[in-house]
Amino acid sequence: MVSTGPVIRRRLALLMAVFAALFFCVGIQLFRLQILQGEELQRRAQKQWTSESVIAPQRGTIYDRNGKALAMSATAYTASVSPRQVKDLDGFARTLAPILDLSEEYIKERAGDTSKGGVTLKRQISRDIAQQLRVMMAEHQSADSDALDGLYLEEDSKRYYPMGSFASQLLGITSVDGVGQSGLESSLDRYLSGKAGKILDEVDGKGREMAYGTKEYIAAVDGGDVTLTLDSSIQSFAEQAAREAMTVNGAKSVRVLVMEVKTGAILAMCNKPDFDPNAPPRDDVETLNELMRNRIITDSYEPGSTFKIITASAALDAGVTDPNEGFYCSGTIHVDGDRIRCWGNPHGAESMAQGLQNSCNPVFVELGLRLGVDRFYEYLDAFGIGSTTGIDLPGEVAGIRIAQDNVKRVDMARIGFGQSIAMTPLQLMTAACAAVNGGYRMRPYVVQEIRSSSGEVLEKAQPEVMARPISEETSATMRDLLEKVVELGGGRNAYLSNYRVAGKTGTAQVYKDGKVTSDTHIGSFIGFAPADDPQIGVLVIVDEAEKRPDYGSVTAAPFAKQILERSLNYLGIAPRVEDEEPLEQVEVPDVTGMDTAQAEKLLKENGLQGLLSGSGATVIEQMPAAGAQVSEQSLVMLYVEGTPDLSENDRVEVPDVTGKSIVEANRLLRSYGLEMEIDGSGLAVGQEPAAGEKVLPTAKVKVSFESPG
Repeated sequence: MVSTGPVIRRRLALLMAVFAALFFCVGIQLFRLQILQGEELQRRAQKQWTSESVIAPQRGTIYDRNGKALAMSATAYTASVSPRQVKDLDGFARTLAPILDLSEEYIKERAGDTSKGGVTLKRQISRDIAQQLRVMMAEHQSADSDALDGLYLEEDSKRYYPMGSFASQLLGITSVDGVGQSGLESSLDRYLSGKAGKILDEVDGKGREMAYGTKEYIAAVDGGDVTLTLDSSIQSFAEQAAREAMTVNGAKSVRVLVMEVKTGAILAMCNKPDFDPNAPPRDDVETLNELMRNRIITDSYEPGSTFKIITASAALDAGVTDPNEGFYCSGTIHVDGDRIRCWGNPHGAESMAQGLQNSCNPVFVELGLRLGVDRFYEYLDAFGIGSTTGIDLPGEVAGIRIAQDNVKRVDMARIGFGQSIAMTPLQLMTAACAAVNGGYRMRPYVVQEIRSSSGEVLEKAQPEVMARPISEETSATMRDLLEKVVELGGGRNAYLSNYRVAGKTGTAQVYKDGKVTSDTHIGSFIGFAPADDPQIGVLVIVDEAEKRPDYGSVTAAPFAKQILERSLNYLGIAPRVEDEEPLEQVEVPDVTGMDTAQAEKLLKENGLQGLLSGSGATVIEQMPAAGAQVSEQSLVMLYVEGTPDLSENDRVEVPDVTGKSIVEANRLLRSYGLEMEIDGSGLAVGQEPAAGEKVLPTAKVKVSFESPG
């Protein structure tokens, strides 16, 4: 009998070896799955059984100095789809394509990708389209149709600019995802954007929320709010003047800057042409980049005769001349073999003060040479010429200045009257303000305050002195000299009978292909008012006007005058009184139905002033009514058509205007977006609605006025 023991033992050994090999393989696989790939598999599994929804934070609001919203976030909607829930892909695409304005092929591609739990079809859908989709979803559900299965609507946020193209280069724009792309939207993105939150849900294999699954909610942190130094009323004056200057002059572009002379706060900053940030031309990147550029801080130019303010200030402060010193202009002057012309006919014998009034180039050639390289460059440094101003805006350039070691006498001669040197409009304005505000160069700024979403003050700006290039005495002399330029000289087109204005015109060269063109110029005017105690400065630059002549006195000064007069009236700055004789009585003309320009022109022809109330282009009501007898220079309120789409959330608190004049009360109410209805004259003694009541912007506030005593 043969023994079976060895055979059994061999079979057992083989079986054990097989089991050992299998165990080893299983162990290797477990090691790979649990150790080497464990984290990745855990992540993939979690992704399959959880659905993550992002909670977009509310982007902060940008306000003007009076609390008027310039950039805000409005509710929009996102249409998304869960591909695993779509039962009829063709019907789904066919139904949604015309509503979402998307191709059926695109929707099929997105909704047919079952490897993803959810995909976005379209963002920033309007409220009307979202409501239309909701109705369709409800109808399909009630009809037991599966054509829209898998479609979801979620709230989203869309950036909205209530005033359209208003200060568009300054404010900038955001991307579709709400990220700042340019201007303040970009530079302040870290404050405005906030932090996104999310909702985590447990879902089944088809992406449906599980009835008893867990849910985690992480709240979003809304962005902070920014308050600017910009005044929307003064900005609107600048915008209107810039549009008119561009149209009347047939200009390539127009730039306007308004600044508080004593603080450096920017009240208005306007570039034309511009764009509507609510609908920027994103499909034309080159055009959009050009329109987004804030040329007041990014483009340098030869300022021409407006720079004579700096040369005159330096020469007077250094003691190399005085206003009464005599000069002689023969029409040309020679410096180291170069012939430098005056801009027009020879001025003959003239004082230094008259040379500034006449904008005489030879006088300023002489002053530049007298100062000498070292001393002139010290003043240029003190005035900030050749360096950035430090404004809180992105993209500022430093301008162009010949290196001090390389400058020649002929260069100094040309710098004296504003050639051979280039600067931004902001640099020029900052330096010119220092010439008339007592000698202080202030750091310009546009951001007044930044607050977190909880109201905590994160940053608050204060006026900052950067340097003091000239003395108070020199500055006082410059105020007098520049006032004479407007009263008697080239700035006469900016003269106001009711306010003292100081200023200087400029006509600068244009370079094309590296050469100076003789047939086109850059006309400009820089002015300050009131001249004896300047509160605001205005710079208007008109590029390459078709109008002839295209001097700054013709193309720019009238529009600077318009901005100054409206701003001074709006700010409640008292006009000068020439005499105490009683004013004549005039009849108020009927201006209802006219556009605002026609109405204001007719009122002015009749010796009256128009004060706009509301938004729009056509006068729909006036007060006093047509035919009323009033004193010369009286105010006529012009109510214009146009009201924004507002909700209950937009209500504002009515300010207290008691004790204020008509101009002051109107200014305060308009800063809240409210309209004023006048009853009587003098100082405000009552109002309806009362101070503190909540009303919608553009509501009328009836204010009763009585004469004191």
